[in-house]
Amino acid sequence: MPKWRASSWRAFDPGAAGPAPLRIVPGTRAPVRILGLDPGSRRTGYGLIEWRGADAAHVAHGCIVLEDAGVARRLRAIFEAVDELIARHRPDEVAVERVFMSRNADSALKLGQARGAALSAVPRGTSVFEYAPRAIKVAVVGFGGADKQQVAHMMRALLGLTGRLQADASDALAVAVCHAHSRHVLGGSLE
Repeated sequence: MPKWRASSWRAFDPGAAGPAPLRIVPGTRAPVRILGLDPGSRRTGYGLIEWRGADAAHVAHGCIVLEDAGVARRLRAIFEAVDELIARHRPDEVAVERVFMSRNADSALKLGQARGAALSAVPRGTSVFEYAPRAIKVAVVGFGGADKQQVAHMMRALLGLTGRLQADASDALAVAVCHAHSRHVLGGSLE
């Protein structure tokens, strides 16, 4: 199906049926709490920031480390931990890393289950956004093939953190920062 309803360039009507333009929401100075999640079947990272227009402030970060139990118990633990985080910090928006499938379908399935358990804890009415891993790295490092050390370094620099950051926690903070930088563009919500 053609992108535009025109058989030739002479009959081109740009208002006919093209892709919808992106709508920009006017900036606001009201702080927005963003919870970033990096789901994993063994370790789920979380990062919470407060966004004020163009400034990000670190609120909390960490990892939900899952015991060596069955899949159902690990998924329940992810759900309960994310539910507790949301009750404690009350984020306005949630951003999550999109699952990608590389070579191992079993790993992608487990990752999808962990992601589903985490998203099940998000209360109704809270907007959820997803971002591809490469898009997150481009947003925070400037290079889609950045490694975990580069992401952690940028999170320390951007958020004024000191000390060592666990990889899953820095990835979750990167998801939150990526969303903060792109939240002025509507769309992408999983609701």
